[in-house]
Amino acid sequence: MLKLEALTLRLHPSDNVVVVKRPLKAGVELEAGSFRFTSAKGIPPGHKLAVTEIPAGERVIKYGQTIGFATQRIAPGEHVHTHNVELGAFGRDYAFGADVRPVAYHPAAQMRQFQGYARPGGKAGTRNYIAVISSVNCSAGVSRYVADRFRGPDFQRDFPGIDGVVPFTHKIGCGIQPGEPLQLLQRVTAGIARHPNIAGYVMIGLGCEVNQVHLVAEAHKLTQPLAGEQPPTFLTIQNSGGVRKTVEAAAAAVAKLLPAVNAMRRTAQPISKLMLAENCGGSDGNSGITANPALGVASDELVRYGGTSVLAETPEIYGAEHLLTRRAVSPQVGQKIVDLIHWWEGYARANGGSIDNNPSYGNKEGGLTTIYEKSLGAVAKGGQSPLAAVYAYAEEINTPGFGFMDTPGYDPVSMTGLVSGGCNVGVFTTGRGSVYGCKPAPCIKVATNTAIYNHMLEDMDINAGTILDGTETVEQVGMRIFEEIIAVASGKKTKSELAGLGDDEFAPWMLGAQF
Repeated sequence: MLKLEALTLRLHPSDNVVVVKRPLKAGVELEAGSFRFTSAKGIPPGHKLAVTEIPAGERVIKYGQTIGFATQRIAPGEHVHTHNVELGAFGRDYAFGADVRPVAYHPAAQMRQFQGYARPGGKAGTRNYIAVISSVNCSAGVSRYVADRFRGPDFQRDFPGIDGVVPFTHKIGCGIQPGEPLQLLQRVTAGIARHPNIAGYVMIGLGCEVNQVHLVAEAHKLTQPLAGEQPPTFLTIQNSGGVRKTVEAAAAAVAKLLPAVNAMRRTAQPISKLMLAENCGGSDGNSGITANPALGVASDELVRYGGTSVLAETPEIYGAEHLLTRRAVSPQVGQKIVDLIHWWEGYARANGGSIDNNPSYGNKEGGLTTIYEKSLGAVAKGGQSPLAAVYAYAEEINTPGFGFMDTPGYDPVSMTGLVSGGCNVGVFTTGRGSVYGCKPAPCIKVATNTAIYNHMLEDMDINAGTILDGTETVEQVGMRIFEEIIAVASGKKTKSELAGLGDDEFAPWMLGAQF
């Protein structure tokens, strides 16, 4: 007979399920105090095991929170998953601000620093890129042709101070509705142009699209460079005389930027100028136990230094949104979260979908049963700091502390919003093995378990599986993530950067009907 705690984790005293740490065979006798039962079937790691009887219709409890309802009687020792659990509806106590804890800021004299690039407006960059930005899909090919002129070992040898010339292309910009859909794309376009990791840029349109280059420039005052900004160049293919002439003109504009951008150097910058994008993808049953709460520790530590950390993916806080509203610094901030949830419920209905059908095939294979369970684990990335601000997609992030941005759960779209809002470094947790990269912001990948870390060593930056292994605590891994954030912000290459990823992950949210 084996001790239950040797094979499983009970995350809260009120939980009626535990999480299996390693493969559990059928017929294993388990003991928890005076309570004894036998595992009914084989259960993979990351999945749940019932430790008490759960009658049909009763709540399934994990993290001390409801993650679903039993569709049939579940006996102790049974596997608890999609075959015997459904979502169901239940009320949440939003209690705006009820759980706000004051931030224990580090004294100013203890401010940590990173080696970054001083940028106009008091911002700091963690990378030094030149951007070729498409306003519309019709100019995407031209933007790529321009960037391709500045690649390879010769370019790296001649301009070692430049991290690269990156084309930012996408699939929209013409048949896009006025109002919020167009404004959203303009925010993304301008956000990349003014990003602290972008030292200079060229913006290219076709000439007849809805998302006009000159309208983006005017709406976001891009034609009025801040003191110290490199003068931008705006082109359209139609006015320039076609593809070849546009490529030549844009390449000449990039070449003109090269000497000044190459001369830029890293200097000591306070880590209060770091803006952290938090995301997760390819999640599993361990995400909410290891990598996500560890990232929450790092997030809180950055906030204690006056920095900024932003959580996103609104569909993936569904069912756990009350944990954020209760940390809101004001009723107005808390209400923004509730309003987002209601908007997404309506958006899903209007498109014939359901916000509660979020866990993917890989999520379910990894042990996540419902969106409630996934959301409770995802929210852990946000630590315990007060919720200081809630942002629209790609809105400029301008409030220090912990914030939330409205984005879809689709990783490239979500990270594009965060980065366009100003985040200059990202941390991405994964249990199934996402290989996401994100130019212009470096993206640190954190594995939730040791098996996936070892299996994908060339893609994972940090192993949070040591928490399951019992060799580190959540706090220790969290501080390792925090130190890695500073190192990467100072120039250390992430695994995705070493693999050359990031050119194809720019994906603005396609909001609204496309005609």
